Amino acid sequence: MKLNRTVLSCLRLPSLLKPYSSFHWTTTMATTDKTIEGMKTVDEADVGISCFISQLPGFRGILKQRYADFIVNEVDINGNVVHLTSLDLPPEMDVKEEDKTKSSDNVPQNYTSAIESFKSISNATDAERLETLINQVTSGTDDEISPVVLDPSSDKSKRTAIHNFVKENFKFLVTDTVDGPDSTSKCIRVRVNSGAHNNRGNRSKKRKERGDKPFDSRGSEHWPEHVGKFLRFHLYKENKDTQEALGLIGKMLGVQPKSFGFSGTKDKRSVSTQCVTVFKQQASKLAALNKRLFGIKVGDFCHVKEGLLLGQLMGNRFTITLRGVVADSEETIKKSAESLGKDGFINYFGLQRFGSGSVPTHHVGAALLKGEWKDAVDMILDPRETERHVVNDAREYYKETGDIDGTLRQLPRYLVAERAILQCLKKCPGNYLQALKGIPRTLRMMYVHSYQSYLWNNAASLRVKKYGTSQVVLGDLVSTKIDATKKMADTSEHKENNEDALDCDQVDDTAIVDLPAERSDLVKVVSVEDLEAGTYSTSDIVLPLPGSRVIYPSNDIAEIYHDLAKKDGISLTDSIHGVKEFSITSMTGGYRRVFQKPIDFEWELLTYTDSNKPLAETDLDRITMTVDKVGSAEEVEDESMNPISNPPETDLNDQTERKDDEKDTGNPNSEQTQMALKMALTLPSSCYATMAIRELLKTSTSVAYHKTLN
Repeated sequence: MKLNRTVLSCLRLPSLLKPYSSFHWTTTMATTDKTIEGMKTVDEADVGISCFISQLPGFRGILKQRYADFIVNEVDINGNVVHLTSLDLPPEMDVKEEDKTKSSDNVPQNYTSAIESFKSISNATDAERLETLINQVTSGTDDEISPVVLDPSSDKSKRTAIHNFVKENFKFLVTDTVDGPDSTSKCIRVRVNSGAHNNRGNRSKKRKERGDKPFDSRGSEHWPEHVGKFLRFHLYKENKDTQEALGLIGKMLGVQPKSFGFSGTKDKRSVSTQCVTVFKQQASKLAALNKRLFGIKVGDFCHVKEGLLLGQLMGNRFTITLRGVVADSEETIKKSAESLGKDGFINYFGLQRFGSGSVPTHHVGAALLKGEWKDAVDMILDPRETERHVVNDAREYYKETGDIDGTLRQLPRYLVAERAILQCLKKCPGNYLQALKGIPRTLRMMYVHSYQSYLWNNAASLRVKKYGTSQVVLGDLVSTKIDATKKMADTSEHKENNEDALDCDQVDDTAIVDLPAERSDLVKVVSVEDLEAGTYSTSDIVLPLPGSRVIYPSNDIAEIYHDLAKKDGISLTDSIHGVKEFSITSMTGGYRRVFQKPIDFEWELLTYTDSNKPLAETDLDRITMTVDKVGSAEEVEDESMNPISNPPETDLNDQTERKDDEKDTGNPNSEQTQMALKMALTLPSSCYATMAIRELLKTSTSVAYHKTLN
């Protein structure tokens, strides 16, 4: 009977769920099916999402009617929830940074004692030349400063002493040796240090040899040794993805995107706060941007020794408001919420993993795994009915004309993959593999990783259909019972040593770190002895994401991986081409828990009449209210505190492209009292909050479906 009850949760929704009148439910679902089919968007069943844990009826609720209905606060590696609490500079940073600038960028003004000491190892003439050079540097002149050549010397030990003295006392200068007037003597040349990164010879070295850092180090050679090299700050953003927000900040600061470090990308249609680090930047410069940024704020500054890397987080804290809730009774909602808190949800990869367009990313991934480079390129570039007209028109234009330059002029800059492919094809026509490699690595790996996710979702659904959700069965794969501290250390070390252990790719509800769980030596197949001892529970059950180092369950669940891959013409054990990064056999793989319970789960029912009225406080709301209490009304109305009052610093075309994304979908004229369900929950990284919502509502989480509910 347990199996039968579980199978019920995998049946089609209309036959099982009647949260309000049967007629209304059937009509809504029928309309929705046509709408989604007409738009050709990815459906949950297409990517293996088909089951639920509970048999409880669902109810109607609109997800993300306003982007402020979906609030995400990162949980850092120490378990602290990240909030934006202040836009101001700390007092000590406000004072010292001015001094640091003078001491590093503008060079200290008084070198009298050092120049006097220099006379003791050289001579008065050389000291005078050196002083003239230093005065030119400290004057802040924009003119090119010529090097000085000291008197010739045949004494090598003296020259060495001069080299060392300049290196220790004048860090903004460099020295080298040039030929003297005769064959027995050499001269020391002293010049301004323009930065070792500009050295031609250094650039010619291999990346590993020169120790390249993942950040832009221009203009930072003289950073004070006692100050951490990275500025950490909290990034608050509204209806913008992480890369877009940091791209704007980087452009204003004049630094490259690689200067920034963050542990995960947050969902675009949300209000989110996360930690970010930037290499050798002053907090005062970032704080000054708050008056210019639209929908973005930065604050809570401090200097740290290390920058953030992808995956360095515990998870995310979500505050989610479902509007327009309709159910047959409040008791239905109460039971569903209590069930979610107690039993959790199936830990599927959400629809965001597979893209929002008509071409799912796992289809592109399958083409890459088969070595079908041109097909993969075509799928990425081809027109899509679900996109805005301006974007789809650009795709149509390229398909009809093949005009790369004309297409690039039309394509928005946020279409990174498409633009990268076209730019490579312009240089190397017909070289589709090279064009695919032109896509940034973290983005191009999204396609292969999404195919892994597709296989995992189908395996999870089969596991639930065949064996239910309430027990561990023989042959299941489980996370072993070991010391949690050791497990965390082992897993972290594995991530650091293996770049494929991180999936730095897809914009979703949570941080986008894939394969976060167990290594092969930290999982095992359940034996008869384990079942008899009751060692493991359903919360320990994991399933693999295919790769060369994973093991599979020893029951029939393993077969679905190979069967589905075989249908797509893919082998999980052999590669048909030699491109390692697009070969599943060259990826290590990983594991993911099948069932996930929300942490610190809270919920409440609210009523409202204005669909545009916020029902949850954001970090910026709290800051504004704090200022309101301690300051005057004029201070509250300061532009830096109000992201809505500032027009975005962008061109008209950019504003037009974003118009649909930035508007809310509620009806401001609605006076009818409506119900909302407000929830707060914490999930580990890589878990999708939308899948928790799906367990509650028993409806699709697709954007297309929820738009129809408005």
